[in-house]
Amino acid sequence: MMARCIQLDMECAAICYAAAQLMSIGSSKAEDICRICAEICEECGNECGKHHTVHCQECAEMCHRCAEECRRMVQMAV
Repeated sequence: MMARCIQLDMECAAICYAAAQLMSIGSSKAEDICRICAEICEECGNECGKHHTVHCQECAEMCHRCAEECRRMVQMAV
């Protein structure tokens, strides 16, 4: 039941780390990775939001907030 949630948590953590790393070195691909990061974080937040544990609800909130920030980064780059 939680397998998809856990998978998305791991994907979200990996893409967030990659996005932060690329932004920190001023990569020309930071905009692209932030766009993908927003998609994965949104998906993760939606999945975690289906589960009623405190951890999953907190995770859902943080993932949606991260997706919002990533979208903002992409808009700033335009």
